[in-house]
Amino acid sequence: MSTFAVPGADLALGLSDEGGHPVVQLHGLTSSRSRDRLLDLDLGRGLSGTRLLRYDARGHGRSTGRAEPDDYRWENLADDLLRLLDAYFPGERVHGVGPSMGTATLLHAAVREPDRFSGLTLLVPPTAWETRVAKADDYRAAASLIEQQGLEVFLEAGRLQPVPPATAGLPETQPDVDVSLLPSLFRGAGATDLPSPDAIAGIDVPVALLAWVDDPSHPLSTAEALLDILPSATLAVASTRADLETWPTVLAADVARSAG
Repeated sequence: MSTFAVPGADLALGLSDEGGHPVVQLHGLTSSRSRDRLLDLDLGRGLSGTRLLRYDARGHGRSTGRAEPDDYRWENLADDLLRLLDAYFPGERVHGVGPSMGTATLLHAAVREPDRFSGLTLLVPPTAWETRVAKADDYRAAASLIEQQGLEVFLEAGRLQPVPPATAGLPETQPDVDVSLLPSLFRGAGATDLPSPDAIAGIDVPVALLAWVDDPSHPLSTAEALLDILPSATLAVASTRADLETWPTVLAADVARSAG
């Protein structure tokens, strides 16, 4: 297993080097490279002829982490991403792809270093700005529930929630995170937000937004707001599993355009 050291963590990663354009793939909160594959969110599986870097965020999957909520704020995850790009693709413009927390991490990194990216494919953007307030409360409540009653009670509560139609039939998965770190992850997520709309408006590269319907944690309103804010963005919305299965071809087209 390859790892990369960042302050407070060792990030587990894999590089599929087939030459061609550099691509970095991220994942969502409590997920990982392997879990995203089960959830049909591993869009890089459809790529060929690229240099694809996939990694587990700190505290997730096979990466290590600390029980420090601030470590998991999106701004700090963007620090990790930019360090990785400096090490693996120095001086190159990279195409970034990732869902939810991965989308947020990419937006923070692109606001900070807009010339670092050739394009972005952003999946199921999370709650942001006005909708982030209630979600932050949910995350803090989840952290307390896990601490007080354990992981299984938290998981059982999650099973009672409806699933977006685009994910119907996917296998049930559990957080790919050590239970001792889960409360810190949730508290970190509850203390963070997307960059301001004015800052995001400065990301002047092609951006493909891929959203789905009926998911309060990833409301269509965030994707629609980003569509209005970003200078060069498109939006596709999945309402069925068949729609979701087209997303790898969207990424392949996005990367081809970035490499153009």
